[in-house]
Amino acid sequence: NPFTTHTQFYFEINETCDLLDVQIQIFTVSGKLVRNIYTSVKTSGFRPQPIEWDGRDDYGDKIANGVYIYHLKVRTSEGATADTYQKLVIL
Repeated sequence: NPFTTHTQFYFEINETCDLLDVQIQIFTVSGKLVRNIYTSVKTSGFRPQPIEWDGRDDYGDKIANGVYIYHLKVRTSEGATADTYQKLVIL
């Protein structure tokens, strides 16, 4: 962050588990949802593998340069959840 053509989302969790359900929602600063990423990530420690994103919206179009907000939501196989909001800059 910032990025131009693609980026990776990294995060850490405070417990070890085998499988995480991850949702990343990317919004414009006005609140419009432009991309929804759903994936499952295997992990053996506190930092799962990064999640790739090519800077495109849900329709496959490249999104405009600017500042965006992303919401990262994680759920463990035991049902525990955590989430955060962060800024993202596309150049």
